[in-house]
Amino acid sequence: MKALTVTDGDGDTCREIAVISGSPPTGEDYDDYEQYTPPLNFSMVENGIYRSGFPDSANFSFLQTLSLRSIVYLCPEPYPEVNVEFLRSNGIRLFQFGVDGSKEPFVNIPENTIREALKVVIDVRNHPLLIHCNRGKHRTGCVVGCLRKLQKWCLTSIFDEYQRFAAAKARVSDQRFMELFDISTFKHIPKEFSCLKSDEIFVRSPVSFLTTEKVFYCFSI
Repeated sequence: MKALTVTDGDGDTCREIAVISGSPPTGEDYDDYEQYTPPLNFSMVENGIYRSGFPDSANFSFLQTLSLRSIVYLCPEPYPEVNVEFLRSNGIRLFQFGVDGSKEPFVNIPENTIREALKVVIDVRNHPLLIHCNRGKHRTGCVVGCLRKLQKWCLTSIFDEYQRFAAAKARVSDQRFMELFDISTFKHIPKEFSCLKSDEIFVRSPVSFLTTEKVFYCFSI
């Protein structure tokens, strides 16, 4: 502790102030603080709907803050065991839609796969929900772009959003797919995509998870 003498403006009075000085903080001082690191290309799409690249263990603390109910996974590869354990311990449902991640991802992929993914995404019972692929650019970008068509966005805005995440990796084939995607078969589209309101009660049953067939896989974790 140091004593600092301060003289008033008129020069007649002085006061002593105790100043406590300490060492600069070190890395150890932050050991007790939780680290919150979002996944690559993380962003909010709508209330209760998020998008990102593939999350790893460094992102788990951040994901816990979202209170996720569901994850829509757009890659064909098996989900890593460490991620499966994270979902299991947090009561999160996994919906897997195996879309090939080649350079032209949607050339030979039936629209039905994307339709089924969108049905999961717009069902508020699955919210809060995270959509992700590997890098969060192409497959995720196309699903979000088709979601925007359901929301009556103009194509210019849809493509602008897609390009913001894909950047130099933007693909004409992806944008063509979004342009041609037919939303007429969606008969019951919610007016707003949002989380359940706080006064609504949602009871999660550990044994009520769907199982899969053909188009998508929904795992009980």
